[in-house]
Amino acid sequence: MKSVLETRPELKAVIDQIAEVTGYLWQKGWAERNGGNITVNVTECIDEEMKALPAIAPVQQIGMVLPCLKGKFFYCKGTGKRMRDLAKQPMQNGSIVRICDDCASYEIIADEPVVPTSELPTHLALQNYLLETGSCYKATLHTHPIELVAMSHIQRFLRGDEMTRVLWSMIPETLAFAPLGIGIVPYGLPSSVELAEATLEKIKKHDVVLWEKHGTVAVGQDIMDAFDQTDVLCKAANIYMCARSMGSEPDGMTDAAVKELQEVFNLPKVRPC
Repeated sequence: MKSVLETRPELKAVIDQIAEVTGYLWQKGWAERNGGNITVNVTECIDEEMKALPAIAPVQQIGMVLPCLKGKFFYCKGTGKRMRDLAKQPMQNGSIVRICDDCASYEIIADEPVVPTSELPTHLALQNYLLETGSCYKATLHTHPIELVAMSHIQRFLRGDEMTRVLWSMIPETLAFAPLGIGIVPYGLPSSVELAEATLEKIKKHDVVLWEKHGTVAVGQDIMDAFDQTDVLCKAANIYMCARSMGSEPDGMTDAAVKELQEVFNLPKVRPC
């Protein structure tokens, strides 16, 4: 069967970037087996012919009503699919879905009837928020960064902004590229609406959200941007752990040094778009 990507270079470029990022996730060890999920708003790449495509699988319920998503189109990683396979064959390990007019259900339109991730409610709730607020962010990424998940097993880092403070202090670039820090969501049942709602609240004020003992959720202008946000914070966590392995608690930059960086580089305290 002919792929919808064959005559749509703009859409193909987006999907190719997704495939590139999923390769990085696998190489970093953040995507064991079928771990992690990706959803990207591809509505701007959908032409009239694609909009008219019939559904190729039964309509599925989202589990919530998301009014800003009416008629929008998303590429979604498939449930049970491996990132390492998606890197090679994105349209066999993910699908493009259309949100139905009731804003509470979706249907698959291409290329194959690959059922989206079980954590689709969280991803779509975030996408609804991004559209509602006029954000330029279009991609959501859930993955399992080893060092960040490890830190979530230590109660000290789950209190207040302690994890953000420590990560910012490890290397100046962390504060520069993740100026809103990391938000913590207490452990919750994966794929639940409750987890989606808690994530939504945290992403309003942070670059990346960390699900306790599970993984991270990030949003970005595209999937590479979302990956970069996560990668920067994970690098800081790695530096912290390397210093700890030498036998002492790392000093980190002082609060005064962190404040100076924020002021000199005029780092944002809210999302820029």
